[in-house]
Amino acid sequence: MSTAELDASKLKVIRKEEPTVFEQNADFTFGRLFIDHMLVVEWKRESGWQAPEIRPYGNLSLDPSACVFHYGFELFEGMKAYRTEDGRVTLFRPEMNAARMNRSAARIGLPQFDAEQLVELIGKLVELDRQFVPQRPGYSLYIRPVMIGTSASLGVTAPDSALLYVIACPVGPYYKSGFSAVRLLATDNVTRAWPGGFGDKKLGGNYAPCIPSQEEAARLGYHQNLWLFGPEKYITEVGTMNAFFVFKDSTTGKKELVTAPLDGTILEGVTRDSVLTLARERLSPEEWDVSERYYTISEVAERAAKGEVVEAFGCGTAVVVSPIKEIGWNDQAIKIPLLPGEETGEFTKQVAHWISEIQYGKVEYNNWSRTIADLK
Repeated sequence: MSTAELDASKLKVIRKEEPTVFEQNADFTFGRLFIDHMLVVEWKRESGWQAPEIRPYGNLSLDPSACVFHYGFELFEGMKAYRTEDGRVTLFRPEMNAARMNRSAARIGLPQFDAEQLVELIGKLVELDRQFVPQRPGYSLYIRPVMIGTSASLGVTAPDSALLYVIACPVGPYYKSGFSAVRLLATDNVTRAWPGGFGDKKLGGNYAPCIPSQEEAARLGYHQNLWLFGPEKYITEVGTMNAFFVFKDSTTGKKELVTAPLDGTILEGVTRDSVLTLARERLSPEEWDVSERYYTISEVAERAAKGEVVEAFGCGTAVVVSPIKEIGWNDQAIKIPLLPGEETGEFTKQVAHWISEIQYGKVEYNNWSRTIADLK
């Protein structure tokens, strides 16, 4: 039996009767104020993807036995739309998010879709509610695509129905007054992800189990966890972000930008890939190595003691980059250098600037920004 593919040309739009009066000078709290509309697409095993619909933002109606509630058939993505200085609204590398969403869906038996069609539909949603894209520097529209299994059955099996929906909210800069470096608690008593598992996918089940450890870190005065893996205590991620460290060989003076490899223990971050791509293109190979390799908390501690740790940061869609200033490990504080009088390192500051220029349309680079609306 043939089944229908996701098709943006079949989109139906139901507009909100009384649009929200959006205040551009509001102080946006992440994930609290949502745009007027949402994208909703149903999927059925027998007939495939149904006609997409943009409708007013509102509650979902699900059977209490829906498999999303019982067996965790849920995944999500996170991307952003930006208002450029020349009056456009753009999405930053949306094809990467759509491709990753398909990989997450495949991992838990949810349906695949045409990634380009989803990007087109998201573009239409944002264009409809383009007044919600903030005009202020450092602000953006955070977009959250979600897919859930909706089969009304307690049987443990692949869903025969699913729902893909997209919501969005205007957000301000992660740090209200420039950078704010964080303190991390190196955590090895909880395994966040493992090779062959699902920690490299954006599934809800990867996040909720980390909250107790995060609360414990906060109780001890830390902002986030630095997740370690295995008897070697490899560094994997920081909180919900990818981690980067900059080392400097005390003999040769050469620097190394290091992040963990894609072995199943870390998320394939879009920002991570952006950092690596820009670093490999713009840093001098005579002065820098850019490495995806295993490195341990012991290596960081030993090199910090020798003055060979230059800086460190986490990166992700919400924050872009988050400087690190201290790591708690084995009852000691591993200090990470910052620029004098600042809450960031030199490369951390540089890469944030590189990415921001692309996101806000000041620099065109490799078609990373896709225009979805022209407001001129």
